[in-house]
Amino acid sequence: MSNIDVKKISLKEINQLQEISKQTFRETFSESNSEENMKNYLEKAFSNEKITTELINENSEFYFAILENKVIGYLKINFGEAQTELKDSNALEIERIYVTKEFHGKNVGQLLYEKAIERARQQNSKYVWLGVWEENKKAIRFYTKNGFIEFDKHIFKLGNDVQTDIMMKLQLNN
Repeated sequence: MSNIDVKKISLKEINQLQEISKQTFRETFSESNSEENMKNYLEKAFSNEKITTELINENSEFYFAILENKVIGYLKINFGEAQTELKDSNALEIERIYVTKEFHGKNVGQLLYEKAIERARQQNSKYVWLGVWEENKKAIRFYTKNGFIEFDKHIFKLGNDVQTDIMMKLQLNN
């Protein structure tokens, strides 16, 4: 799988981004959530308007993982005011790392993660943080394996379901 490219996404690729966003979110969470909550969340979170706003924000960056011209995953990172919570100028937030189900366990998530860490170092961030659903044990293991530790919790609403995200942090030694 060494021929995977990680490429920054531009506004002209919005349709591909919406498609991979919806697909990977559905694959990751549909078994644990109601169809109605999933449908409502996907429509709002990945609407043209919302994705366009995120793509044109100079403090957010999106990257595709591409294998043989096919998008198989993506990354979204936030700096400064674009961060969903902490809004710390010394931090980078990994908001999303999603990989299509058929490529789970094939190092794609690790490649996207490494791009996030590379960008954090380029921005002289002191730490990287993220929120991960407490029921997503696979993702928690992934981040723990990469040195993240839990530092707080926050609420995430998926439709009418109130869920708890574990907030995790990785200190960087620049």
